[in-house]
Amino acid sequence: MAKTNPGRFFEDYQVGQVLHHAVPRTVKMGERALYHALYPARHALYSSDQFAQACGLPFSPLDDMVAFHVVFGKTVPDVSLNAVANLGYAEGRWLAPVWPGDTLRSESEVIGLKQNSNGKTGVVYVRTRGMNQHDEVVMEYCRWVMVRKSNLDAPAPETVVPDLAKVVPADQLVLPQGLDFTGYDFTLAGEPHRLGDYEIGEKIDHVDGVTIEEAEHMLATRLWQNTAKVHFDATFRPDGQRLIYGGHVISMARALSFNGLANAQMVVGLNGGAHANPCFAGDTVKAWSEVLDKAETIAPGVGAIRLRLVATKGGEPFALKGDDGKYLPEVLLDLDYWALMPV
Repeated sequence: MAKTNPGRFFEDYQVGQVLHHAVPRTVKMGERALYHALYPARHALYSSDQFAQACGLPFSPLDDMVAFHVVFGKTVPDVSLNAVANLGYAEGRWLAPVWPGDTLRSESEVIGLKQNSNGKTGVVYVRTRGMNQHDEVVMEYCRWVMVRKSNLDAPAPETVVPDLAKVVPADQLVLPQGLDFTGYDFTLAGEPHRLGDYEIGEKIDHVDGVTIEEAEHMLATRLWQNTAKVHFDATFRPDGQRLIYGGHVISMARALSFNGLANAQMVVGLNGGAHANPCFAGDTVKAWSEVLDKAETIAPGVGAIRLRLVATKGGEPFALKGDDGKYLPEVLLDLDYWALMPV
């Protein structure tokens, strides 16, 4: 009997299948320190207990993307170990803060399947939930990933493409209990801009850039216990290159967005996203944002801002797609999310 796990292939999935992912992860301040070492992350609410307490929280939670990476990493051995590429996201919500000492685990339900016309790969749609040690769901999201077939003669499954919402409605965003921005300290946060200072349609060039190194991306991907072969094994791709984990690009771009969006403190919704082109070591990541919407919340002094975050590896700021409607080759990431900001 085989003891090793080759991972699931496209023909191994069925709609309605529930995957209980292994290896729960207890996260502490070490994860924060490594996260802030890997990315230029400096949003004040995730950096200072004192600042978080002034905003109504008991102390500073772990960065929202730490929760995302840990929950995502658990899913890889069952969902994307044999992936060609992670394609997109939808219906993502952060439902509760993750505190140092919490233990996270993940489970996913297969909600869609579609074999590609080449007969060699297919797209698997899953809805993933991350739970803490109290069985509280701390975040949930949908994603779809292109996965290889092992048996090319395996019959194509019935095509099921889930109908996913284009946007998480603002009234379905979940805010941390007690969050209050009425006493928000803009000086300590780093910028004076509040929700009313941003206009729908406004675009912001975040100016700064970071060149991705091979070692740091592999350190980051191991940190999140992401075992996808394309990130580590240079023989797995025909071009002999290790693919940079898409979440690494997300966190890099989110951190770079501090310059211009320092007060977009907490990410609470993931409306959609696409890893438009592959990222490799040596690429220099830059970012720009577009304000898509604004909304009120029930928390005192707290508003929600909907942002498009675009990561690039060169090219002109604010360039996204060509005349053919396809992403320009220098665009790495197109992410649509909600964040909380003082009004």
